Amino acid sequence: MPNYRVLSIEGGGIRGLVSTVLLQRLTATPGLEKLLGAIDLIAGTSSGGLLALGIAHQIDLAVIRNLFIQAGPKIFDDSWLDDLVDLGKLKGADYDIQPLRRELRKLFGNTTLGQLKKRVLVTAFDLDNEDQNRRTWKPKLFHNFPGNNNDRNEPVYKVGLYTCAAPTYFPSVDGYIDGGVYAVNPSMCALAQTQDRRYQPTPLLDEVVLFSLGTGANLQYIKGRTLDWGYAQWARPLVSLMMDGTAGIADYQCTQILDANYHRLAPVFPTGTTVPMDAVDKIPYLIDFAESLVLDKTIAWLKHHWFAI
Repeated sequence: MPNYRVLSIEGGGIRGLVSTVLLQRLTATPGLEKLLGAIDLIAGTSSGGLLALGIAHQIDLAVIRNLFIQAGPKIFDDSWLDDLVDLGKLKGADYDIQPLRRELRKLFGNTTLGQLKKRVLVTAFDLDNEDQNRRTWKPKLFHNFPGNNNDRNEPVYKVGLYTCAAPTYFPSVDGYIDGGVYAVNPSMCALAQTQDRRYQPTPLLDEVVLFSLGTGANLQYIKGRTLDWGYAQWARPLVSLMMDGTAGIADYQCTQILDANYHRLAPVFPTGTTVPMDAVDKIPYLIDFAESLVLDKTIAWLKHHWFAI
């Protein structure tokens, strides 16, 4: 039986450009031209969610690449007036969500998840389930699998907004924030989805091959053995800490479960180079970085596992 192929794309704001360029390079490699066409499920978080939705809608990678390059500076436009209103970032999100909303409406129009050409799984976090019997916040996985309890009627552009609403960077949207607070690397979420017997056919675990794609990791640490910090000191580092931490544990879990049927391409920026989620001034660097990476191991794995029968 053919393998069940899963592509999982990590979140990272403007660093999603790295993932896009890497996919362009891989699909231009002889023997891997049908890489994206062979996908059975695409999972994504934040900018990785946008990339997943774009691929599922059969949007050319060049168009998505230009979205990052041309729209990125508009989306992450931190004007002096906004800083004044937000009291110098002490009150309110860093960026207005409207530029991103306009770009996603142009890209996806009124397309719904159910109209996409591929199965997708996109992470978000629901701040209030509004269940009067058991009211709470909870992770939300938007998907378009046929059957009960799906999200096939949800507009694609809205799901894109939900998954990108990173705390402190953007305001929440319809009560949702970025799924990166629990799954910046959605690989394990995707693997679990393949085993959900509510949505047939369900592949056997040893039939699943999973390719996990990162956006470029910053080498970060917090110095000091004892940190007597409060809310103010932990606020921004805590966002990065949560997201980096969940990416690592998902990688460990998938490695243990799938062994050779799992591969992760997770480039790391050089020591001394840090690229925040909103670093639009580093767009040229991100392109050069992605173009310069050696992909031999990934190409060999894809040829051996992705297209294996």
